[in-house]
Amino acid sequence: MKHGKKYVESAKAVDSAKLYDATEALDLASKNAKAKFDETIEVHIRLGVDSRHADQQVRGAVVLPNGTGKNVRVCVFCKEDKYDAAKAAGADYVGGMDLVDKITKENWMDFDVVVASPDMMGIVGRLGKILGPRGLMPNPKAGTVTPDVAKAVTDAKAGKIEYRLDKTNIIHCPIGKASFGAQKLEENFNTLVDAVVKAKPAAAKGQYLRSIVVASTMGVGIKINTAKYGA
Repeated sequence: MKHGKKYVESAKAVDSAKLYDATEALDLASKNAKAKFDETIEVHIRLGVDSRHADQQVRGAVVLPNGTGKNVRVCVFCKEDKYDAAKAAGADYVGGMDLVDKITKENWMDFDVVVASPDMMGIVGRLGKILGPRGLMPNPKAGTVTPDVAKAVTDAKAGKIEYRLDKTNIIHCPIGKASFGAQKLEENFNTLVDAVVKAKPAAAKGQYLRSIVVASTMGVGIKINTAKYGA
């Protein structure tokens, strides 16, 4: 695959054989983000688990102290008595069966996070084939199925991200924008890694954190030394 000039320049600044300290890696990633837009800094964590087994699943959510730098649009499914609280917390869309119809009939998807109260999961479940593949299905582990929909909205707006394994046992998460600078990115990075380490399944054997790589949207991957995280 042929890479552009900016990518090639960025690659020269990174030693592909080196395991970097997180501070240095995030500083490099943000400084090498040379696209015309504010690139997202992403973390890719490979774990020593087998996601095919239910007792080795790793999934959860965490609020990043400095947010993600993204304006998150939140869609809430709840009963009418919670509409006002959800809207006051900043929900962009609030409803019930009307939203289900809009999504199924109009292919409407103008949102980034879906929150639902437990008593609405009967109708939200009908959207499983639409929301599931996009990673938008509400889930109690991620805190998006909850009686307190207002708090879930507040958390989502503040920079709450969900982490979960893909089929190759890797977690992919955004931790902010290149413009954040290394310090804010490192605070977000540490918060995410700490949460993933705490979520280690009892059934996991051997080395848990196999590798961590950070990269900007258009940039090269930078490997991080996992030794200090003790997992």
